[in-house]
Amino acid sequence: MESEVRSYCRSFEKVFHKAKNAKLWDIEGREYIDFFAGAGALNYGHNNPAIRTRLVDYLLEDGVTHSLDMATKAKEMFLKRFTLSILKPRGLDYKIMFPGPTGTNSVESAMKIARKVTGRRNIVCFTNAFHGMSLGSLAATGNAFKRKGAGVDLPNTNFMPYDGYFGEGINTVDMMEKYLDDPGSGFDLPAAIILETVQGEGGLNAASPAWLKRVQELCLKRDILLIVDDVQMGCGRTGTFFSFEEAGINPDIVCLSKSIG
Repeated sequence: MESEVRSYCRSFEKVFHKAKNAKLWDIEGREYIDFFAGAGALNYGHNNPAIRTRLVDYLLEDGVTHSLDMATKAKEMFLKRFTLSILKPRGLDYKIMFPGPTGTNSVESAMKIARKVTGRRNIVCFTNAFHGMSLGSLAATGNAFKRKGAGVDLPNTNFMPYDGYFGEGINTVDMMEKYLDDPGSGFDLPAAIILETVQGEGGLNAASPAWLKRVQELCLKRDILLIVDDVQMGCGRTGTFFSFEEAGINPDIVCLSKSIG
């Protein structure tokens, strides 16, 4: 009855029935440790008791569960808490936008904003990047297998080598700078540069703080917006809430998803 367009379940070949914290149980009662965790979306495990209690209470109080972008008390509470707990202590004055529940929604919105603000079209992205499976985000994703799934051309992006792509001793920002400054390179001034500070699906490639700082300097000199896709590496996964904190950079746009808490 289900479409053949499935991926993860092909690797498990089990029907799961129950979940609690870091464990799953199949319909036969066999117990598993869930290292998958919803592709990283379940930061707090399955049915975390504290979260579950609050969710049940909210439902029993007839709390608003769907409002599109209308104002709700729950949204107000989240905005205040996120501002006081995350943004203000870091000296950040970001505005918060709720584009949708998935990471790719966040990336698509960031790219649209960058294009609208700058009036430019191209987005610079990097080898082995992963930004999502909808068309705009997929155009900035490097994996050939995933790109073929689009079935159409994926335009308006330029790929550049990520930090360490050519090994030690070659700073790939120098190459990008040369492309941007050479009027014969055929490389149009982009609206934005989008990057992951640590590439997840691309093989856990970590950019150095020095490389990230050079990228931001390049953006500031040329009026290019810097987008950090923190969907997979934000929310404390690298030790700090935002993955770029160690590098001391301040991106223009940050994409978050996967259990913000």
